[in-house]
Amino acid sequence: MRDSLGAIAQIVIAATAGFAFAHYVLGHPAPLLAATVTISSLGLVRDARPRRVLETVVGMILGILIAELIVAAAGIGWWQLGLTLTASLLVARFFSPQPAFAVAAAIQAAIVMVIPASVPFLRLIDGVIGGVAALLVTALVPRSPLRALIAGGTQVFAEFDSAVATLVQGLRRGDRGRAERGLEKARALQAPIDAWRTELESAAAIARLSPFLRRQRAEFDRQERIRGQLDLASRNLRVIGRRVVYLCDDGVARPIPAGLLAELGAGARLIADALGDISYEPAAREAVRSVAARLDPGALASGSSSVDLNLIGALRPLAVDLMTAAGTPAADARAALPRA
Repeated sequence: MRDSLGAIAQIVIAATAGFAFAHYVLGHPAPLLAATVTISSLGLVRDARPRRVLETVVGMILGILIAELIVAAAGIGWWQLGLTLTASLLVARFFSPQPAFAVAAAIQAAIVMVIPASVPFLRLIDGVIGGVAALLVTALVPRSPLRALIAGGTQVFAEFDSAVATLVQGLRRGDRGRAERGLEKARALQAPIDAWRTELESAAAIARLSPFLRRQRAEFDRQERIRGQLDLASRNLRVIGRRVVYLCDDGVARPIPAGLLAELGAGARLIADALGDISYEPAAREAVRSVAARLDPGALASGSSSVDLNLIGALRPLAVDLMTAAGTPAADARAALPRA
């Protein structure tokens, strides 16, 4: 409920403003669609970017227009309702592959068919008013996305840390079962990372439109830099996980790569802290850099198998990704590695 307060405020303000304008200014007796269009277009989803709102508004107005045309030509009845739903769904699917777009068009079309109006196309005007109100509220009463972004990013880092910790346990014990669980956790990271990306894109789109969020654009860019590098780091972690699983087949403990991976995980936790407080970034950069400077496969795994050498080598791009996430320029992050 607390997380939805911003969205609820947007919906209430837009719906009541649209209704009041249509009723008291334009004199419409029952401007139902001025309210329903705003409620449906804004919704309670986190992705409240203006483009998504506009697409939903267009879908609903398209359904209202089709219904108004059929009412004007054929009147209201059961078969007219069937014809209206068929036409609105087909046309909506032609214009957009998004199922929600077609459903929004059909719902508003059904409302037009079921609730009669004395003036032709009056409900179309109400729908347009509701859509304009939703778009204005998106810009003028923006949801506060930063807290949600930090919470979402922190959760992703927590899952990343859990995957790292499980792989570290597998290496320290030579336990293939734990290594496989760590690999599973690493593979499961992609979905929350993609959800975080959607939230960031939504926040950035709103910030471009809203005068109240423009000062947060730099912070959204920083969050996106961290997210993008964590995405790369999670992909590298999957590569590491596959190698750890293979190595743990012999049941031999490997404390050196386990310790290095654990230290990189500690650096990632500092980056997670930096999501809400940028002052943690220098400490995070230094923590990861100190590990990166020791990632020399030839020195650390001298006399070991090629698979052990490859595991140490796989930690190198992970360290680069984490350093870059903490704000180190990519060239400097690569330069921090010893020459292989």
